[in-house]
Amino acid sequence: MSVTAPTVNLHGCDRLYRALTQCHRQIPAGPSRDAACRHLNRSFAECLVAVACPEESDAVRTLCSSGGTALKRRQCQQAQLSLSACLSSHQMDL
Repeated sequence: MSVTAPTVNLHGCDRLYRALTQCHRQIPAGPSRDAACRHLNRSFAECLVAVACPEESDAVRTLCSSGGTALKRRQCQQAQLSLSACLSSHQMDL
């Protein structure tokens, strides 16, 4: 019985994915690669999160962008919990 890796639909993140994999191919593993590819890694991760959970991601981006009032901080925390729950719903049991 063979097991195939799950496929990922990149929905617009494919350009970032290609750039990140190219960065990993060009730079040997280690601290220099980590530093050089950091911004691509972060951008790709943010893109995937926005694709998987667009409404929750947008709420976190909007509500958690600055300190604000106690109400805004609570709303930010709730948005983060909603995003976490959404992302959890997309995880696969392997």
